[in-house]
Amino acid sequence: MSTKVRTADTRERILTAACEVIADIGFEKIRMRMVAERAGVSTALLHYHFDTREKLFTEAMTHSFANTAVDVERDAETAPAAVILARIVRNLLPTDPQLHQDWRLWQELWVRALRDETTRVFAVDLYAQLHAWVADAVRRGIASGEFTPTDVDDLSTLVLSLSDGYGIRLMLRDPTVTLDAALAAIWRHVSTALGLPEAVPTE
Repeated sequence: MSTKVRTADTRERILTAACEVIADIGFEKIRMRMVAERAGVSTALLHYHFDTREKLFTEAMTHSFANTAVDVERDAETAPAAVILARIVRNLLPTDPQLHQDWRLWQELWVRALRDETTRVFAVDLYAQLHAWVADAVRRGIASGEFTPTDVDDLSTLVLSLSDGYGIRLMLRDPTVTLDAALAAIWRHVSTALGLPEAVPTE
């Protein structure tokens, strides 16, 4: 294994461990030692890659989002645009244990962004990336003729806003909101705007 590959593997393990630890106990309580132990590396090696908790946190958030996007877009050139968009909507909600963990990271980000300007700017940038993710999928569907033309930015903002609202209530285990109902409600707005059937597409 080359040095470059080993370095990439180490960073991957550290970032995965950081996501897990931050989701488990919250950013304010973590210590670099905890992440190093979870990743199976020395504290010195962890500091070599990430010299501060803040840098580790922002890299972990970016890592979490990037991994989700890669998985969702794996066959974007061949799958129907509605299927890709439905995957994105599902991945904006805490629909499985991994996404539940990701949501806990986002909640940590929101809290920290209220108190720290650097984190606030980072959070705004991450939202811009999420917005672009949704918008690009919608534009592909419009370009291919699968979707009715619409105001892409307006719809993308609506999707993110609805996902945040329903996602928070799902994370709170609000008994009046179910995952299926949340997904259906978001998709109703999507389908109306894009001229699609109301049923959420499956694979």
